[in-house]
Amino acid sequence: MGAQNCGFGPASVLVAVSRLLSGHERVFMGDGVSAAFARRNATAFDAVHELTEPYGNGSVLLDRLLADSDHVVSVMDADLVLRAVVARRPVVLVDCLFSFWQHRAPLTRIQDLCTTLPRTSFPAARRHLLHLSPHERVLAAHLLADHSVVQNFPDVSRRMAEFTDTGMHHTMLLTGPLVDLDGLKEAAAGEPAAVEPHYDLLINIGGFKNFLLDFEANNDYLRLIDRWIPDLLIDWPRFSRVLVCGGPYAGHRSSSHRSGGRHVDRRFLPQRELLRQVARTPHSLLAPGLSAVNETTLLGRLPLALHEQHYAHTFTVRNLAGTLFGRLAGRFADVLPGHPLPEDDYSGTQALVTVAGRIVEDDDLYARFRSTYNERIEQYLFLPPEQRCAGVAELRRLLGGPPAPSVIAALLTAQ
Repeated sequence: MGAQNCGFGPASVLVAVSRLLSGHERVFMGDGVSAAFARRNATAFDAVHELTEPYGNGSVLLDRLLADSDHVVSVMDADLVLRAVVARRPVVLVDCLFSFWQHRAPLTRIQDLCTTLPRTSFPAARRHLLHLSPHERVLAAHLLADHSVVQNFPDVSRRMAEFTDTGMHHTMLLTGPLVDLDGLKEAAAGEPAAVEPHYDLLINIGGFKNFLLDFEANNDYLRLIDRWIPDLLIDWPRFSRVLVCGGPYAGHRSSSHRSGGRHVDRRFLPQRELLRQVARTPHSLLAPGLSAVNETTLLGRLPLALHEQHYAHTFTVRNLAGTLFGRLAGRFADVLPGHPLPEDDYSGTQALVTVAGRIVEDDDLYARFRSTYNERIEQYLFLPPEQRCAGVAELRRLLGGPPAPSVIAALLTAQ
């Protein structure tokens, strides 16, 4: 089992799937932020292997693990699918962003490359797909996998139809939210007193790390959050205890800060502990990743979106623009309305990093960031209960579908 090394979304999906496959020996293999998430949620696996050199010495271990496996489950990790194909192991690709992937090459061209893929070695197979973009390689992985499962989202059905028209050889199944359903049930059923301490506000910034963002480089967004939280407490005295969660707050970066009767904890919590906090904390601000949105709304909470960290967040908010969640979402366009955002994952993310850097360094821009988001927070806090419930319900309707873990378990049983 492995997940794309890009934020916590793919890894959280893998953890959710793994917990439903307790009848199997579940072996995680991966690196970077996905491995960090797997280690923090190690009870979801029977073994966790962090591959510090996935193309060096780690490749030997990975090949051995693949050779010993009965099935491979990949959450948007195109290389793992490719390795499974070369190793001739049955592989299921799980995709929670199916409508997001951009492609310039026609699907028929990608399919031709998959049909002629050399299976003598992983390097040879990888070279064969070298001219495909990272997004196109995920789409190729769908065509190479034995089965694929895609999470519901606007425009997913259209893309599924496009893949069907290529004559792809396997079934592509649509599901609802790819989340830890048992963890959500436990969190919803838990007694409030069992969750200590109690917080007034939860701020979830997710894994943060991806192909460009890092905790120590291209980290202007984190610097902006650090500058803003003290001002948030000044502007909103009702928040006396705040929990800030995410990948950057592991190890020595975790902290507790008390000032003027206010308390801020920064933590990297195990997923099920985070879900318990989501269920019990009255207000939630989160980076608009789809997994976090699904988890929060399935717990009956309407979150408020923080500004976008990367281009996929922009994509998510745009596609949910017709919902209450989408209309309330924080956007950097509120601060710099004329700043161009390239419609590309890498350069779009680069542009968002630039915006965050400008805001954190420029007092006037920062003041605008603070005031415009305060307007969003005010709208959010004073929503009547019936409007909050309606906002949760419309997201559930839009994103709902058959439970993904049971679909995947059925696929593995059938193979």
